[in-house]
Amino acid sequence: MRALIVDDEARVRKAVRLLVDWEEHGIQEVAEAGSGNEAIELIRHNKPELVITDMLMDAGNGLELMTWISEFAESVKFIVVSGHNDFELVRSTVRHGGIDYILKPIDAEAINAAVAKAVADWRAEERERVDQRQQNIRLNEIRPVYGEKLLSSLINDSNTAESSLRRLRADGVIPELTDTVRLLLLQVDADDGPLLQRFGKNSDLLHFSIINICNEFLPPHRRGIAFKYWGASDEIILLLWSGHEAVAELIERVNQGLFHTLQRRMHFGVAAAGALPQSLPGQYAEAGLAIRRRNLLRGDNYLHTLLTESQDAGRVGDVSRLRFADVQEDWKIAVLSGGNEQRIAAAAQKWIDGLSHGGIVTPEMLDQWRSDTLSFRERLLRETLGDDAGTVLTALLQEDQQHRAPNTNAYSFSLFAWRDWAVDLMNRMSRAISERQAKEKYVIGDIIKYIDQHYTSELSLQEIASRFFVSREYISRKFKQEFGINFSDYLSKYRIEKAKLLMLNPNLKISQIAEMVGIHDVKYFSKVFKKLEGVSPKEYRHKLPS
Repeated sequence: MRALIVDDEARVRKAVRLLVDWEEHGIQEVAEAGSGNEAIELIRHNKPELVITDMLMDAGNGLELMTWISEFAESVKFIVVSGHNDFELVRSTVRHGGIDYILKPIDAEAINAAVAKAVADWRAEERERVDQRQQNIRLNEIRPVYGEKLLSSLINDSNTAESSLRRLRADGVIPELTDTVRLLLLQVDADDGPLLQRFGKNSDLLHFSIINICNEFLPPHRRGIAFKYWGASDEIILLLWSGHEAVAELIERVNQGLFHTLQRRMHFGVAAAGALPQSLPGQYAEAGLAIRRRNLLRGDNYLHTLLTESQDAGRVGDVSRLRFADVQEDWKIAVLSGGNEQRIAAAAQKWIDGLSHGGIVTPEMLDQWRSDTLSFRERLLRETLGDDAGTVLTALLQEDQQHRAPNTNAYSFSLFAWRDWAVDLMNRMSRAISERQAKEKYVIGDIIKYIDQHYTSELSLQEIASRFFVSREYISRKFKQEFGINFSDYLSKYRIEKAKLLMLNPNLKISQIAEMVGIHDVKYFSKVFKKLEGVSPKEYRHKLPS
């Protein structure tokens, strides 16, 4: 703690310095002033907690000093040491909050008791001040969140909108007489890595900065408020209750502020003004749709309304819009080309050329394209891989986390980025299909080898499926695809071909040949043989050259 002794007599100041046990009271610094005016300057700069002052001095008396302290340094405790036993002076001391009024000559016990009480009072009050500051800090931390929730509920909770509005008006957030409002929606680019890096990858801190910049342009005339919308993680809402007609100018000024601070300009969806709070859910939907329908090929436009976006679309309405169906066959041929990079690149470029030729590309269109391409991928996988498509699709979906499509809410737009995404998507599809088909051919090849080595034994579809860890349906489908017949017919044909070779030996009976090729019923053997060759085994043998 610090103390200040104020007296126009140096010997009195020295006496006070010697009589008070400063260390016992926890006071480390003691300064001196020869007048009230000098004391005021020292209090301003040194900020002592305790002042011991004379009452009557030439340059600024004790009464003036006490008056100044009670007005400008109210936490300072003071003790009066005076040679005048005057009731009015004592009363003034008490009225201004003085701890004690001590008469000269100074008694050591009396002044130390007064200093002890002053120090104790100051410390008790300081604890209260600290507690209050901490409480204020907590309230300041809670208040924005509380306000954001109330403001957000005006949009996303019609049941509590009216009560939230009453609270916001009571807190002075929204003016009492405001009954009309206009909503502006700002979407933050969640994938802007360089900008997030500047904020320690803390998106809340980034949003806080953007909101502060927006609010800098609203308070002068209490035009509105910007806040983080709790209904979506990357959206900031601006509510305007005055100056609706100057929204374009406001957005321009906000973007200048954003660019000056963050080197970014951002897109705003703007709804038509309406009644507060009833119109806000509809305004939010309208502003969001305007953002989704903004023309990405016009990167210099940052204000978007449904009216302006529809006008923009109308200007290119006579141009045929490219649909995914228009390029689907090219994509399919490219994917099934076995990894032909040139064909895949050409298919992706044809899509991009078609998009740019239309004159308008919107986030809504790109989202639909992304959905269409993923549906196309699933259909093609099921068409080419059948039951195995699910396993391959799961693996590709996991890869998608590392190969995401460009963010349609990004501050900038690049057709080349979307072309590269399409190339990567088709390459990964092509590779996955080729690898799976190669693996399937390997399995079928092993099954054929196994049949070649064990056709003389009892073979069944279930046995083959169990041995090669595949389903019976898989084997049947693959045999049909590869040979045009099912497994049973393939095995029967294979055995009959072997039997035909054995028939060249005249010493082998038909029954022996049937056994040797794995058919233990000679009648059944004859039936199968005639079905495949058109004649019985005996007739076939008679036709053989002697």
